[in-house]
This record gives sequence, C-alpha cells and structure tokens, in this order.
Amino acid sequence: MRPNIETFIGCDCGYEDAQIVLFGAPFDSTTSFRPGARFGSSAMRHESFGLETYSPYQEKDLTDCRIFDSGDLELCFGSAEAALADIQARAEEILQDGKLPVLLGGEHLVTLGAVRAAVKQYPDLHIIHFDAHADLRQDYLGAQLSHACVIRRCHDLLGDGRIHQFCIRSGDREEFRFAKEHTELHPFSFEGLKELTGRLAASQVPVYFTIDLDCLDPAVFPGTGTPEAGGVTFPQLLDAIKLVSRTNVVAADVNELAPMLDPSGVSTAAACKVLRELLLALHP
Repeated sequence: MRPNIETFIGCDCGYEDAQIVLFGAPFDSTTSFRPGARFGSSAMRHESFGLETYSPYQEKDLTDCRIFDSGDLELCFGSAEAALADIQARAEEILQDGKLPVLLGGEHLVTLGAVRAAVKQYPDLHIIHFDAHADLRQDYLGAQLSHACVIRRCHDLLGDGRIHQFCIRSGDREEFRFAKEHTELHPFSFEGLKELTGRLAASQVPVYFTIDLDCLDPAVFPGTGTPEAGGVTFPQLLDAIKLVSRTNVVAADVNELAPMLDPSGVSTAAACKVLRELLLALHP
C-alpha cells in the first residue's frame, strides 16, 4: 500500500535525484477578466494520466527522466506580494540545489516570483516570453502587481534588451510603444525565434522561459481567462519550445489554464501535452 499522492504523469523521481522540479502556484487573484487559473495546476496533474509518458514528437519518454513533482504551494489569495514571496522562496530553494524549477500557474503574475529568484542567482538573465498579451502595463486599475503588468515588473529587474516576446497580439497603445523602446517584440507569430535562440545558445546566457498558454489560438485552447483570436497552433508551439530548449534555460513556467472555462476538457488536455513536451525538451 502507498499514499495516494497525485503527480504529473511520469514525474515521480525523488527530489535528491531529480534534475527538474515541478511546483504549482494556484493563484489568480489579479485576473482581469475570467477567473479560474488557480485550478490549472491541479487539473493538469489529474488529467495527465490521459496522456502517454512517451512523446512521438521527440522520441523521448518521461519515465527515462529524473523529474520530481513537489505539488502545489499553499498561497495567500488576499496578498499578491505574499504569494510572490512564497513562489520566490520555493524557486530559490530549487535553484540553489542545482535543479531546474518548472512552475505551473496560476495566472501569469506568478512568473514574477520565479523570475525574482532566477535573476538573484543569474544577474545576466534573459526572458523568452510566449503570450497573446504584452503584459507591459505600468499598472492595471492602479495595481502594479497584476497579470497585466508581469512583464513590466520583470523589466524593472532586467532592464532593456533582455526580454524577448513572441505571439503578442493584444495590449494597449502604451504597451506597444514601451515594447518598441525596451523589449524585443515579435507580434503575432514566432518569426525571429530561430535567430534569437541561435544567438542566445551561442553565448550561453541564462534564460527564463515563460509560456502563457493563451498564445495558442482559442480554437485550440479556449479554457483561459483572456482568450484572443489569432493565436498559434499546437505544432507551431511545439516547434518553438524545441528551439528555446537549445538555449541555456535555467527556469521555466506554464500558466493561464482555467480548466472550468472549457467543459470539454480539450484545453486541459492541450496544456498537459505542452507541459510533457516542455519537460522532455528541457531534460538533459
């Protein structure tokens, strides 16, 4: 008899032996439209058992990988800063132990906690950001800690020239003006990603890789808080993930699945497959 502990499929290695460590951040208190992303990480674990551990796309199997799933953090829904502090502490622990943290959201603000930990250990950190939204607002309804502001807060930490954004197709005028001056923005698609990843791989700079799943077209992924028409397909996202995996990725996340917004379960199934392919691509 064993305890009933639910992990993402194939991610049952012990912590000491693990090379990648999963942890969930079930937080969505700053969501600007439809809430529910706090349930994303647990849904991905539960539904992952509808997947195979083997990927025919990469000819790799999760059972051959050393991945530990540490479960979800218990976060304070009433304080974004308190939640971010707990996320940062968990990411710091994983990084200090020489392992690669992979964060499961939650809304996109959770990324900031993990980026704070990563930039503390890697001051020359770059961010590769896949998203429908620029997330570059200075504030949203007066709040500077919002999923609409997360990349702007990351810019506060990294400065110009180290944030690379792809698939962006939504934002206010000021966000796009800010991006032209301060980030490397690639709207609508992954055009330019091959050149960027080649350059970053050659220099071996540390990379934080954040995937907001609403970069996918809502025809593929409707179960998200702020769906935006005109997104990429799953095969396009998979090819992009494999390109990014060639760089020196030191931490990563997948966020913004709101499972109850898609009763068909298709969005959760897509999110699980994205996570499987990301883990296999990042595993040494």
